[in-house]
Amino acid sequence: MNAYTIVKYLHSGLRFVVAILLLLAIVNALIGWLGNKTYTNGNRKLNLFAMISAHTQLLVGLALYFISPFVQFGANTMKDSATRYWTVEHISMMIFAIILITIGYSRSKKAQEPASKHRTVAIFFTLAIIVIIAAIAQSHRPMLGISA
Repeated sequence: MNAYTIVKYLHSGLRFVVAILLLLAIVNALIGWLGNKTYTNGNRKLNLFAMISAHTQLLVGLALYFISPFVQFGANTMKDSATRYWTVEHISMMIFAIILITIGYSRSKKAQEPASKHRTVAIFFTLAIIVIIAAIAQSHRPMLGISA
C-alpha cells in the first residue's frame, strides 16, 4: 500500500464523519430555530466539530490533490472532463463548501439572539452540504462506500 492509497482511503472514509456531523448540526439548528430553543454550549460544540471535520477533510484532500494521478496540469486538462473535474472542479466546489461552513459558524458566534444563531447555521451548513453532494455526484462515483 502506497501513500496515495492510504490518503485516498482516509479522504474517502472521512467524508462520512463530515457528512454525519454536518447533518446533525443542520437538524439541530433547524430544531433550535423553528422550535425557538436556546443556543447551548452543546450546539456550539457540534457546529465547531462539524467545521473542524470539514477543515480536516480539506487538509487530507489537499494532500491527495498533490499526489493523485487524476490531477494533471497540462494543455489537455480543461479538454478532458474527468481530468478537469479532479484538477479544478472538485477542489473548487469543496473549498467553496468549507467557506460556507466557516462563514456560517463565524456568523453564528457573532449573532446575539439564539434563533439567529440557529438560523445562520441551518442556512449556511445546508448550502454547504448541497454543494458537497453536487460535487460528489459530479464525480460519477457512489455516494456510499469507499471510492476505489
